[in-house]
Amino acid sequence: MSVEVVTFGCRLNANESEAIRKAAVEAGRENLIIVNTCAVTAEATAQARQTIRKLRRLNPASDIVVTGCAAQVEPQMFAALPEVTQVLGNAEKMKAESWAAPFGLDTDERVKVDDIMSVRETALHLIDGMQGMARAFVQVQNGCDHRCTFCIIPFGRGPSRSVGLGAVVDQVRRLVDNGCREIVLTGVDLTSYGSDLPGQPPLGKLVLTILKLVPNLPRLRISSIDAVEADADLIRAIAEEERLMPHLHISLQAGDDLILKRMKRRHTRDQAIEFCVNLRRLRSDIVFGADFITGFPTETESQFRATLDLVSECGLTHLHVFPFSPRPGTPAARMPQVSRQIAKERAQRLREKGDDMLLRHLSGEIGRQRMTLAENPNTGRTEGFALVKFARPAETGSIVPVTIAGHDGAKLLAA
Repeated sequence: MSVEVVTFGCRLNANESEAIRKAAVEAGRENLIIVNTCAVTAEATAQARQTIRKLRRLNPASDIVVTGCAAQVEPQMFAALPEVTQVLGNAEKMKAESWAAPFGLDTDERVKVDDIMSVRETALHLIDGMQGMARAFVQVQNGCDHRCTFCIIPFGRGPSRSVGLGAVVDQVRRLVDNGCREIVLTGVDLTSYGSDLPGQPPLGKLVLTILKLVPNLPRLRISSIDAVEADADLIRAIAEEERLMPHLHISLQAGDDLILKRMKRRHTRDQAIEFCVNLRRLRSDIVFGADFITGFPTETESQFRATLDLVSECGLTHLHVFPFSPRPGTPAARMPQVSRQIAKERAQRLREKGDDMLLRHLSGEIGRQRMTLAENPNTGRTEGFALVKFARPAETGSIVPVTIAGHDGAKLLAA
């Protein structure tokens, strides 16, 4: 074994795992396991600890380096694990020199985690990420300046910072020239893009600039956004630019205004509904996904039902649902807690609602023709990000018209 990376958490972490694996390989590391952790829930941190112990049992001679958001916010906890060789912070993991140095249990370098809040730049090497030749992920933003009461991520990722317009366009152009057919813009708080750049160009400006200056890019997609921060250029791009894919994943978290206030979210229930209704009016084929937390402190049954109802009122199709998990150091951890059992039961009910909405969406696709990007010879993604199983093999990276004949409850079936 040379270098193995075990990744927890978000798409951004997955992209960065590719960059750090490449850096470690280029540094000549051998028998190295990197655990790139997530801190979004206490369960994610616990799962990382369990995985580290298992990896050590299976690989007694390997170095194990722990990095990522959980390592950033709780470095000493991971350093105390006898299985761990070294702990690297989120900024340190992206530096080539971090992987060039030899590792040792008795050195002063065993824990290298600096103050993430002092980081003010997002390096260009962060924005490379590939899935075969079909899709590339380009990180244009990192960090977050908001302070939602449940969230530890700003302390793992640091302040919001953006990659300049020109650098992003150059990167997209190189990826397209290398055969990529779809670019996905990613970030921790994507709609805060540009607030730290000269002239403060918003995300919509970046989207329009990419589409204008890279005319041979077939498809552009944006990942999770905060709807209340969607700027006018972004709304216009969604409405008018066919190469911008009609799929948005929005951070909603709850459907009750009091719970949203206690979460310190920046939108109301009515604003969430208005956003989805207006965008669907501007682009009828748009598909929405959303993040939700169930069992947030003080949440009552009626407040939870408001979240259930919001799924229908917004017409949400793809749900990411998490039972509330208190994170030490966050305001929500000090609020009156809902029992873990109730939080999990509500999460299950919300997931079942999401499953029903997905089935409705998949059924509505039957008989339609969709341009589908082949991620491999057997499956692809529609413009609305639904997974399609091909009736016959397709060339990876090709965009092919398919007629939808049915579905199996999870993916569409091509005729």
